[in-house]
Amino acid sequence: QVQLVESGGGLVQAGGSLRLSCAASGRTSSTFALDAMGWFRQAPGSEREFVSAINRSGGSTYYAYSVKDRFTISRDNAKNSVYLQMNSLKPEDTAVYYCATKRGTVRSTANAYDYWGQGTQVTVST
Repeated sequence: QVQLVESGGGLVQAGGSLRLSCAASGRTSSTFALDAMGWFRQAPGSEREFVSAINRSGGSTYYAYSVKDRFTISRDNAKNSVYLQMNSLKPEDTAVYYCATKRGTVRSTANAYDYWGQGTQVTVST
């Protein structure tokens, strides 16, 4: 059974930065490297939305238009981990952020992912 644990959320002022981490257990490093990883977020009263994703090798990354050029996704397959560096944060980035994993190719739809973390709260104040 795969387990994902996010960390790094918190309260930050607009314009600030946070780095989210997601550690996967239940996978060896070699099998983790077979998984695409994604970050999604959900604000109160809103549906879960795609933020970013990275392919198995880390060579291809994808971003929602709203975060492009501000957020950077990366992964370390030796540590079974994926990261989301968030810069120039805006109040509209406030949400619970979830990481998710799926075997195979990257997708931007939440229902394509097999395992999810419990989420970490990001709050951006004005």
